[in-house]
Amino acid sequence: MRTSNAGQVLLSGIAEPERAVRVADGLMDQDLFSGWGIRTVATAEARYNPMSYHNGSIWPHDNALIALGFARYGLNSHTQRLFSGIFDAAAYMDLRRLPELFCGFRRRPGKGPTFYPVACSPQAWASAAPLAFLQACLGLGFRHGSEQIRFHQPRLPDFLDWVEIRRLRLGASSFDVMLRRYGNDVSVNVLDRRGEGRVVITV
Repeated sequence: MRTSNAGQVLLSGIAEPERAVRVADGLMDQDLFSGWGIRTVATAEARYNPMSYHNGSIWPHDNALIALGFARYGLNSHTQRLFSGIFDAAAYMDLRRLPELFCGFRRRPGKGPTFYPVACSPQAWASAAPLAFLQACLGLGFRHGSEQIRFHQPRLPDFLDWVEIRRLRLGASSFDVMLRRYGNDVSVNVLDRRGEGRVVITV
């Protein structure tokens, strides 16, 4: 049965790179990706129900973990497309706050996502999802022993022109960082550094 669980294979890093691409492409096809996010169960499966708690709904935190898996394998276009879908869905939510889950109906022009009536909002793991999406897009990682903050192949989706991160802390060091999008490229500027740590950008 095709489900979003395959995304955990990418998050954990146990997939061979060529198979990871196939898994990611499958997660982003129309049976699983609704246009708002990745469903828990694909539309072609007998158990699919877009209004079911676990069998076809969309969970923002589940999608965020999948985005981190995409980023692990350098699948930047998938990461940005998924982030954009979830961001667009949030525009229809009260206070733009992502709920625990919402229904997995296909995205239609001019229509918002269908709410799940008893979804918790706020909810901790849904609230953390945008930060995980941002981490995935920026390739943000940490090397504790050498106090290095790394940005690997940073990208920003089309809806986001710049991001300023203040007091990004690692060990005894802290940084203020500005990231700005120029087409498909992202510049990284360290605005302030406190301590002996370093910011490293890799491509």
